[in-house]
Amino acid sequence: MIYFTSNMHLGHEAIIHMCNRPFKNVEEMNRALIRNINSMVHKNDTVYLLGDATHRISLDEANDLISKLNGHKIRIRGNHDKKYDKSLFEGIYDFLELKGYCSTSVSLMHYAMPEWPKSRHGSIHLHGHQHNRFEYNIQMKEQGIKRYDVGMDGNDYFPVSLNRILEFMEVEK
Repeated sequence: MIYFTSNMHLGHEAIIHMCNRPFKNVEEMNRALIRNINSMVHKNDTVYLLGDATHRISLDEANDLISKLNGHKIRIRGNHDKKYDKSLFEGIYDFLELKGYCSTSVSLMHYAMPEWPKSRHGSIHLHGHQHNRFEYNIQMKEQGIKRYDVGMDGNDYFPVSLNRILEFMEVEK
């Protein structure tokens, strides 16, 4: 299976209030997000982390938290990311285009792009950064824009599978 997530902000106490997250403190948030990811992503699955895995913690703390996540991790750099231990990831990119997983290409970037490769020909763009609620994804779909925010805040604090995104976008697998 292939999963996507973004904007975990592990270690970032203020994000709880900034984004109205339902956690008492940063320790509870860290535990819940790691548990939620690991409940879906298994050892041999791939998870694309589309930026801002951690924020406002030391590099050692960040690496420790990221190391607790299941799966083969591929990192798309975000604006708050640190120079994490490269051995935690199977790849590190600013932008990545996935091909061969479905009937169209999937463009990955931390930031929402107004246009992306083959955007006028049915391709999909997955991003984070904005901390949108799920209504944003619905609005994009209603406007005919195949852009989806995979961030934690809009996906009930869980990663999103490629299959779920394809079903939502009504794209052939």
